[in-house]
Amino acid sequence: MDGISFSVGEGELFALLGTNGAGKTSTVEMLEGLTRPSGGTVRVFGRDPYTDRAQVRPRTGVMLQEGGFPSDLTVKETVRMWGGCTSGARPAGEALELVGMSRRADVRVKQLSGGEKRRLDLALALLGRPEVLFLDEPTTGLDAEGRRDTWELVRELRDGGTTVLLTTHYLEEAEGLADRLAIMHGGRIVVSGTPAEVTATRPARIRFRLPVGVEPGHLPLTLKAAAEGRQISIRTQELQRDLRELLSWADEFGVQLEALDARSASLEEAFLDIAAQRTGAAAAGAGTGKTGKAVAA
Repeated sequence: MDGISFSVGEGELFALLGTNGAGKTSTVEMLEGLTRPSGGTVRVFGRDPYTDRAQVRPRTGVMLQEGGFPSDLTVKETVRMWGGCTSGARPAGEALELVGMSRRADVRVKQLSGGEKRRLDLALALLGRPEVLFLDEPTTGLDAEGRRDTWELVRELRDGGTTVLLTTHYLEEAEGLADRLAIMHGGRIVVSGTPAEVTATRPARIRFRLPVGVEPGHLPLTLKAAAEGRQISIRTQELQRDLRELLSWADEFGVQLEALDARSASLEEAFLDIAAQRTGAAAAGAGTGKTGKAVAA
């Protein structure tokens, strides 16, 4: 990482996004106290999670990208074993009910699907009723229903006062869950803010097809349209104004705009634009030291 800095407030859900190798997992591992930064400061509950691990770890829950479970234990046995190492652990049945795994309690871990193992990972992260919950790619491997169930559970935890730091490759997940987010690229935080603030930095778009016989050159020059045959694309920071101008022009000249679609930028579009723009800069030479400042709750 290269001089990153961010904070997460109590009861907030913060999403950390980035391309592969951007530094998301390394950042989360420092917050979890698994690695020590080579410079800067990391604080959770006002303490260093690496040197003050005994004070910080009992108040946090951690869901890693991949858990390592004894394959011959059942799901319930695994939760009970983990609970024996967790201060104030929930009953095993309660933890499994939270993640929809009650019916699989007597199944051996080696017989679980990838998505079920992710649910078990989450159950273990929730065992200690954490005040701060770290979720590293929590819905990878889940089907659509499992992903929605996990989203609802995370919302309930956040609404109940749990602070959540989430990394994810599912941009819809971040857009729907996060109070604030940051996008990393090449070890740096490129942009941060609410999902609406981040998407507002990117242009909206208007797309449509012109009817045969109407040339792109007939469009108002102020719209700055790009054409590929009859397919027209307009990127704009003034969506309402430009859409009004387009529709007024079409009405005045009796032009039927086929497949008209106008929308604000999505988080996915913002993410892809940022990744594309920063690739060259990152290749030119990003910092290699793990430095920065991160604070949770």
